[in-house]
Formats: sequence, structure tokens, C-alpha cells
Amino acid sequence: MRLSRIIMALTVGLAVVTVPTAAGAAQPQPPAPGVTTDPPQPPPYVPQPTLTVNLPTINIGQTVVLTGQGFGPNETVDIVVTVTPIAAPAANQAPARRSDGTTVAMAPVAHQASAPLSFTARTDGNGRFTRTYKPSVTGLLTFTATGRESGRVASTQLRVLDRPQPPPLPVTGDSLGTPMKVGGGLVGAGAVLLLLTFAWRRRQRFMGSH
Repeated sequence: MRLSRIIMALTVGLAVVTVPTAAGAAQPQPPAPGVTTDPPQPPPYVPQPTLTVNLPTINIGQTVVLTGQGFGPNETVDIVVTVTPIAAPAANQAPARRSDGTTVAMAPVAHQASAPLSFTARTDGNGRFTRTYKPSVTGLLTFTATGRESGRVASTQLRVLDRPQPPPLPVTGDSLGTPMKVGGGLVGAGAVLLLLTFAWRRRQRFMGSH
């Protein structure tokens, strides 16, 4: 009887000692110095720069608006313009023929000779800028914008055509009638003069014979 009491007392004591140890083991342990347990964060999203033009095709003399986005904040952007001629047959001009038999349309040289142009723009705090541009040549213009500090590059294209020719004036009945009336009057006057000339010559011959 006494032995069973001793065994029970030892069992209860071991249980009391084991419970705090298990509770402490269940609690999370602090990380070791220099070791992080947070998952790696993805790099911040950087939007791709874009360059757009408000009109894809214009006639020479019109103005367009260039808009750039996604560049560095408050930086200078260099914009380079390259011109590719648009081959089109000139008025009353047949296309030229190559040695291999193929043809190529000839365009006026004055509209095709153009050196690349360049200018700059300044972005705001959000990396955005707008700039107006008025082309002086016809052709396919390619704008390439490069941020000086960020190095970001974007491009867009613009098609510049020649000024449209005014349509010919319509020919109406009144516009035709006036020249016909004038011509008819001149023909009638000529006939009268011719008859008078014949009559005068006939009279001169009659008077000469007497």
C-alpha cells in the first residue's frame, strides 16, 4: 500500500514537471541573430515607357502632340526624329523602271531630302511629358525618346502626307453657255464682214466696167 502511494506521488511529480516543458517547446522560438523568416518580397513594378502621337497620319503643315509616360521623374528626355520617304508617283509622272524589270514610284526630291531632327522634353514628377511637333517634311517619321538619367527608351511613328490638291471647279451649263454665245457672235460678225467684202468688190468691178 505504501509502495503504491510512492509510485503515484512520483507520477504526479513527473507530470507537473513535464507540462511546463512541453508548453515552452510549443511556443515559437525567436530567430537567431542575422536570420530572417519573412518570405522574399518581389521587386517593385516598373512600368514600361511609352511614346504616343495623337494623330497617326497628317498633312504637311499640321501639328501633332507627343505624349511620353513611364520615364524617370523630373528628367530630360532626348527625342530623335528619323524620316523615311514615302514613295508615291508624282502628278503626270510614270514610275521608274529598274534594270530587273520592276518599277519604283518616284517622289519629288524636295519632299524627300531631310536630315534627322532632334529636340528635348522635360518630365514631371510622375515621369510624364507632352510636346507639340510640326513636321516640315513629308514621309514616315519615327520618334525615339530616351531618358538621360533613367535610360528608358520608347518610340512611335507618324505618317506625313503632302497637302491635298483642291478639286477642279465643276463645269455647269451656264459656264459652257457663255463661251458658246461669244463664239457664235464672233462667227456671225465674221460672216457679215465677209458678205460686205464681196459686195464691195462686186460694186468696184461694176463701176470699173462703166
